[in-house]
Amino acid sequence: MWVLILNLECQRTLRRKSMAAAVFNQSIGASQSLGHFNTSGLHQEFGKGSVRLISKAFEVDVGLSKRGCYNSSQRNLSIIRASTSQTSLIDIVSSPSHNKSNDSRKKSGEAALILIRHGESLWNEKNLFTGCVDVPLTKKGVEEAIEAGKRISNIPIDMIYTSALIRAQMTAMLAMTQHRRKKVPVIMHNESEQATAWSQIFSEDTKKQSIPVVADWRLNERMYGELQGLNKQETADRYGKEQVHEWRRSYDVPPPNGESLEMCAQRAVAYFKDQIEPQLLAGKNVMIAAHGNSLRSIIMYLDKLTSQEVISLELSTGIPMLYISKEGKFIRRGSPAGPAEAGVYAYTKKLALYRQKLDEMVH
Repeated sequence: MWVLILNLECQRTLRRKSMAAAVFNQSIGASQSLGHFNTSGLHQEFGKGSVRLISKAFEVDVGLSKRGCYNSSQRNLSIIRASTSQTSLIDIVSSPSHNKSNDSRKKSGEAALILIRHGESLWNEKNLFTGCVDVPLTKKGVEEAIEAGKRISNIPIDMIYTSALIRAQMTAMLAMTQHRRKKVPVIMHNESEQATAWSQIFSEDTKKQSIPVVADWRLNERMYGELQGLNKQETADRYGKEQVHEWRRSYDVPPPNGESLEMCAQRAVAYFKDQIEPQLLAGKNVMIAAHGNSLRSIIMYLDKLTSQEVISLELSTGIPMLYISKEGKFIRRGSPAGPAEAGVYAYTKKLALYRQKLDEMVH
């Protein structure tokens, strides 16, 4: 329940009282434009025109003065302290007198999306078709994953999605060993009631220092059918370079008993839309560690590529790509250059403030 403390320099007329009530109602509207939260108190002074809102979730100062009178043309709202499930940042919002709650909600939905193709696998090294065969990383692949982690070490991450294959999961876990927040990635096991019960965490502090990792087969590499395990050069010699190239790089021609890129895209993009995109729209920062073809499929969706454009898209192993999700749109920002480079974090105010906060924590 709101507690209103009125400290008026003059309470001589009913006109002053009605003006105070009007200011109170507008301050309530301003606080609502910041989002939904529970409050435990409010302090309001009208002679010099200041409003203080205090709650468990937010503490807000609102300046409302113009020579002792309420200024209806502008309100300056300064969020001093915020505690939410997301990364807490200090932010200053200038708002006109008209309520712009929709704009505030759009701003709060901004989020980072990081895509990483797994590092080199043991079958990449041997030039074999891998597909859905579960093969781990090479030493070089481990190093690539660690380097990828350094490139994204200052970017906030709230959720991690990987395929069901070990090379993607290794890449995600190794990358997170380099993150400056030092949160621990924890794989979610909900395949059965027993798995869910046995993997519960009972410390709230530990939960706050953990990042949930969801592994799903729909982010797997495309299934190469009868080519899996075959040497790529020997296969080209056997079936002809043009035939193998068509199997590998066409959009809708699958290898024998395997998946085409189109078939891979159907499952990967459907999963992205159903499970991952809602997290981004809610303001969650997401990393996806997956495979060349599942990530090409997702990028096709994000960048609105045609079937002809996507077949020429090549993704390097272990090189992260950053997108900004904002107002339902995805903006590609390229690959972060490294932990010493600040440029990528200045693409949005939120990323820049997040990095600044990390720097202050360290120093």
